[in-house]
Amino acid sequence: MQKVVIDTNVIVSTLIQRSYPFLIITKLFTENQFQLCVSDELLKEYYEVLARPKFSRFQDFFVRAESILVDIETMSKKYSPSIKLDILSDIDDNKILELADECKADFIITGNTTDFTISSYKQTKIVTPKEYWEKYK
Repeated sequence: MQKVVIDTNVIVSTLIQRSYPFLIITKLFTENQFQLCVSDELLKEYYEVLARPKFSRFQDFFVRAESILVDIETMSKKYSPSIKLDILSDIDDNKILELADECKADFIITGNTTDFTISSYKQTKIVTPKEYWEKYK
């Protein structure tokens, strides 16, 4: 089974529009088609970002966010990265590489192509939701 790390922006997109992130979470993750890998630090970011007031303009955002977070908490596998990296320009995003390194992830799925300027890190391919859905699912 593939090991996948999902950037927070993909979770947000899942709740806002019904495109590739939505398909990845609702069709693949919730049906156990891959193992989602998380860390305490990434979970904290998920909770903080999904609670931002700016998302209240989207209908039922917070209810659906809570549901996804429950699924993530119960269905993902938690890792504690043992290394600290300084590779990406957005320092906060390095935690995703650290997690991918620890769990030996097959993929990082992110919509953040501005900060994730590398296509892979060690054994992990860094792909957009569209690339993952069309090539790797």
